[in-house]
Amino acid sequence: MTGEPPPTTVPTGIPALEAATPAPRTELPEVLLITGMSGAGRTRAAAVLEDLGWYVVDNLPAQLLPQLVGMMTPGGVQRLAAVVDVRGREFFADLSAVADSLRSASITYRTMFLDASDQVLVQRFETVRRPHPLQGDGRILDGIAQERALLTSIRERADVVIDTTDLNVHELAHTVRSAVTGGDEDALRINVVSFGFKYGLPLDADHVADVRFLANPYWVTELRHLTGRDEPVRDYVLGLDGAQTFVGRYADALEPVLAGYVQEDKRYATLAVGCTGGKHRSVALSEALAAELRGRGHRVVVSHRDLGRE
Repeated sequence: MTGEPPPTTVPTGIPALEAATPAPRTELPEVLLITGMSGAGRTRAAAVLEDLGWYVVDNLPAQLLPQLVGMMTPGGVQRLAAVVDVRGREFFADLSAVADSLRSASITYRTMFLDASDQVLVQRFETVRRPHPLQGDGRILDGIAQERALLTSIRERADVVIDTTDLNVHELAHTVRSAVTGGDEDALRINVVSFGFKYGLPLDADHVADVRFLANPYWVTELRHLTGRDEPVRDYVLGLDGAQTFVGRYADALEPVLAGYVQEDKRYATLAVGCTGGKHRSVALSEALAAELRGRGHRVVVSHRDLGRE
């Protein structure tokens, strides 16, 4: 469709897409056409792209795609993904004209084709107890065969082909992300939040650390009015016996957990660090823990839920 070299095919059962060409990250709009066999994972791929900030449109008629692309403006939608399939059969008849119009407008676009073996597709349709869209009065295999015939030329011209036969939903998500980002956006996003136990636990906390085992700066007159962001309090807290050891060993303990989150396709994790009022110890140690995790290559944001409360 694009006149580029033959597509990269992802080997069955391999979640990574090492050979895939990353989508160019430029100021120009990016358009991705997602198509493939019904039941091969188009819906899951679309959800992954939405999580990455793409604007996703499902079952868009081909004739509307150039107009939708034309609405993409600087500061607005810059990455558009259109899911197209046999529900809109006219799409395939108009595909060449659509491709020509995108090329003439200097729009960067690629085509991602999702596929799976006939046996797996049959199993998936039987699991959800839904007919194949082209099945009619025949069997599921009849619909699959008809769809394959319709999509043969599109598959041959696709930029990226993903075989989902042996991929679970997490492996598929990882593969799709790798195909469009080259792994740049595949890292776990960690939010370290400090809080005060007297105000309750953060509702979204995945892990909670209690740092009330350290002496409370509140009882030091010259530190009481300050916070864990202030150097005197930070130095005091981190200078206490066990504080630095806690930061290092807690980060060590988190490493296999964070790696497991990535493996299981969990994209966000909240680490809560609490003291009595959420003003001194938890603030200083949250900042220290975040710095430690950043030093290990993680993406970390720090927030202080109860800082400023009386």
